Amino acid sequence: MKWMMTTAAMGLAMAAVPALAQDTEGRWQVRASATAVLPDGEIEQVNTDLVGLPADTQTEANDNFVPTLAVSYFLSENVSVETICCLTQHDVDGTTGLPGAELVSNATLIPATVTAKYHFDAGGITPYVGAGATYFLWVDVDPGAATIPLGVTETTLSDEFGFVLQAGADIPLNDNGFALSLDAKRYFVDTTARWFAGDTLAIETEHNLDPWVLSAGVSFRF
Repeated sequence: MKWMMTTAAMGLAMAAVPALAQDTEGRWQVRASATAVLPDGEIEQVNTDLVGLPADTQTEANDNFVPTLAVSYFLSENVSVETICCLTQHDVDGTTGLPGAELVSNATLIPATVTAKYHFDAGGITPYVGAGATYFLWVDVDPGAATIPLGVTETTLSDEFGFVLQAGADIPLNDNGFALSLDAKRYFVDTTARWFAGDTLAIETEHNLDPWVLSAGVSFRF
């Protein structure tokens, strides 16, 4: 009986070691980063055109650099769920047909995003891959300077769902949970742009956004 109790105690102790190690690593990770948001913005389709846009009209959205905050919760040592917090602002300009014309000004976006990530153990460095969903919420959009003389009084961009792929790595800086974090996301999401003159819909175009979002920063796991 005594040896059975001793064996059981050893078994419980051994089972507790991985759990203790996981608790030491921590369930939460917070990452603060500098982020480049690199959207496309090209026109995929023209639905309404009352002003006679040139046949070869094409557009692009400008890049932006913003601070971001990401929070992850580890469901296990290798699997986590992440959400991010940031605002990014973009203009949309003509490239061909209306070269240099500002069509959308100061479009402010909340890219609400949740991803699931799988983390690999690579001898200290922890690379990961992930995928998830996003909702692009436009909180403020102004008519571009080139559209106001044409009588445009309001410009809108449609809120849309999309999906996102993700890859990155955490590189430990010490034994206390601090790490250098590198992250890349590719979003797949579109939007419909509308320009109104009073109550009249003058132009409606569908745009491919599909931004790359590249981040570098520091993280803390606790």
